[in-house]
Amino acid sequence: MTVRKAWIVGGAALGAGLGFVMLLVVGVFVVAGNLANEVGGGTKTLAKGAVPVAYRELVQKWGNKCPAINPALLAAQLYQESGFNPKAQSAAAAQGIAQFIPGTWAAHGVDGDGDGDKDVWDPKDAIPSAAEYDCSLASYVRNVPGNLTENMLASYNAGAYAVIKYGGVPPYQETRNYVKTITTLEESFAAPVSRVDPSEQAAGAIYYSQKKLGTPYLWGGNGTAADDGRFDCSGLTKAAYESVGITLPRVANDQYNAGPHPSRDELLPGDLVFFSDDLGNSRAIRHVGIYVGGGYMIDAPRTGAVIRFDPIDTPDYFGATRVTEDGAKALPTTV
Repeated sequence: MTVRKAWIVGGAALGAGLGFVMLLVVGVFVVAGNLANEVGGGTKTLAKGAVPVAYRELVQKWGNKCPAINPALLAAQLYQESGFNPKAQSAAAAQGIAQFIPGTWAAHGVDGDGDGDKDVWDPKDAIPSAAEYDCSLASYVRNVPGNLTENMLASYNAGAYAVIKYGGVPPYQETRNYVKTITTLEESFAAPVSRVDPSEQAAGAIYYSQKKLGTPYLWGGNGTAADDGRFDCSGLTKAAYESVGITLPRVANDQYNAGPHPSRDELLPGDLVFFSDDLGNSRAIRHVGIYVGGGYMIDAPRTGAVIRFDPIDTPDYFGATRVTEDGAKALPTTV
């Protein structure tokens, strides 16, 4: 999935590289212990490229509409609802990037861009309307005990009456799952305000990947018997994390939202690293590898190549994700 230049490794260098990776596999747990006690805080802003550039300014502006929401939370809702697709339409007649049903749009749609109409298919109206709707729901439940944002999200799913009736998030499994999903996804759209805690499963994912070094690339490959054990880039990372009990989406741009995003100087072995020709849009990501340290990743690069070590510091480097179990579970099955 990439035209990045190959890093050709001789037999001796490959053996040394494997030894290096094994040291990193052990060392990641030491680093985890050193970082786990660091505490973050502050106002959440959008992570680089997490929201398509066409909508970033809108999400950043309207995500600050009221205290119950923030730009990362609004982005998480839009991603969950439509995958930022302004033409999305569900079987239940939900429409546009924010998936308003006609009755809700009639009551809560706003003319966000001031052009004289309220168009559910226009993100310049739909994104402001989503923020306005969230804030309206928050105002309805502002006196309910508990976390205002969680109560607002519960109102979005189950209705404000249910939140008021139960004095907080109601005991509906669907509603509780929705609240957890959005608040978890929020972290994948937020720029970190402190060091991101390491993943406990990182070492196992690296161990799996290193055993696949030298395996020929196959477009669409998942490593199954039908694929003769071959992978493409996202098939490899998916299988690596499945080996430690975490299920990732199949394609690279969806895997990007499986956790928070450490900066380049905070990368740890096991982080997924992503590449794109459009550095302002996570939906345009076209390649992924698993970071092993020292500026290198293990990846399945392209047709005709094998799974190998490659450098990550290339002009198309997009960013990284520290995969978490909750983050992976929160991802929508289709976006």
